[in-house]
Amino acid sequence: MVRRPSSLTFRLIAGAGLWTFFALVVVGVALAFLFRQTVERSFDARLDVLLESLIVAAEYDPDKGVYLSGPLAEPRFEQPYSGWYWQITPRDGQVMISRSLWDRELKEDLSAPEPQPHHYYSVGPDNQQIRVVERDIIFPDSKAPVRFAVAAVTTENKMEVTRFVGAIVVALGLMGIGLIGAVIAQVRYGLRPLRTLEGQLERVRSGEADRLEGGYPSEIAPVADELNKLIDHNAELLARARTHVGNLAHALKTPLSVLMNDSATHHGTLAASVRRQLDVMRRLVDHYLVRARTAAAGQVIGTRTPVLPAMTSLRTTLEKIYASRDVRIFVQGGDRLNFRGERQDFDEMLGNLMDNACKWADAEVRVTVERRDTNLVFLVEDDGPGIDDEQREAVFSRGQRFDEATPGSGLGLSIVRDIAGLYGGGIELDRSELGGLKAVLTLPASADTSVQQAAQ
Repeated sequence: MVRRPSSLTFRLIAGAGLWTFFALVVVGVALAFLFRQTVERSFDARLDVLLESLIVAAEYDPDKGVYLSGPLAEPRFEQPYSGWYWQITPRDGQVMISRSLWDRELKEDLSAPEPQPHHYYSVGPDNQQIRVVERDIIFPDSKAPVRFAVAAVTTENKMEVTRFVGAIVVALGLMGIGLIGAVIAQVRYGLRPLRTLEGQLERVRSGEADRLEGGYPSEIAPVADELNKLIDHNAELLARARTHVGNLAHALKTPLSVLMNDSATHHGTLAASVRRQLDVMRRLVDHYLVRARTAAAGQVIGTRTPVLPAMTSLRTTLEKIYASRDVRIFVQGGDRLNFRGERQDFDEMLGNLMDNACKWADAEVRVTVERRDTNLVFLVEDDGPGIDDEQREAVFSRGQRFDEATPGSGLGLSIVRDIAGLYGGGIELDRSELGGLKAVLTLPASADTSVQQAAQ
């Protein structure tokens, strides 16, 4: 799974990876430097031993000058350009060189006295880098110091350091990969409670659970507790809103009923006008009370309505109401589908559409539902006369009716659009294959376990 740079997993892994890379580079450079120093000190110690052997083998005679009393133990001094050289440079005599130098001499600076062994790098006979150790010795019968020098090429040292650096790169690279793998495993394990919390919140949001369940680490447990309190508070607000809406409905409908009854006992133009206005007021009260109740319900977390039982119940009720007309209602789909909202809002929307279809149908009403991505799409069709294209948008106006002979308040489709809009859905009208009207209602779907498993 690709993680975004803003994700906590990416930040933890990237941060640990950068620090691991930096630390391994520093450790690798330090180890290579220390190994190089160790190799150099070991090489210098070997040169020091050869220099001491050269000094011990040297003799001084006032007449002959400096000479060697015997051969040295290192045979490579006798091989021309072997890479191992020695040189004796008197201040007042002829320079003596090893056979390995052949006809060359080591470059020395005799202006600075070297009473102690001095190590430095220089260029050898074959333009190779050499390591030189030199020292000035004054023999008892000599007045001027004699410079003794031993040198050797550093090719073997470089090869040894190179092999060590290669081994260090491989070892630290494997260690870095192992550390990054361990960091990834640790981060995933450490953040697992957050993924569990995410799954629990999804269950609550989809209506599969009422609260967050399970145990959480001490760092996350307070968050889970606060979320549960928020869910409880949300449910409490919903219950309070419903109570207020019910009280308001009772407070408004009672005076309207009294006025309606009083006006029914009078005759004349004024009484008829009052009754018409009271009827409009009652319809408006019903309309806006439904909107207020739905707005409160739409804010609740975890509401879920199984589609098939609700559709079946509506079909049974409407078949009884329209039994005298012998209207057949066919319901297709809905198994294992859930609407993310309140049952009474679902009944209000789909019930209005099915009731409207039954009013205008000649003999058949068809209701189908299918899931499209995260939405449920309901198709309510009838075989009635239908509605002209220019009239389809007008029927959503409050109280707009095109046939006064058909019973109803004219608010059904308007209420359906309002409630669907509060849930993030919508409704459209089209011509049905049956010949009448087709209402397309889109509502949010609730997460369903079987559907999720099938998708995976």
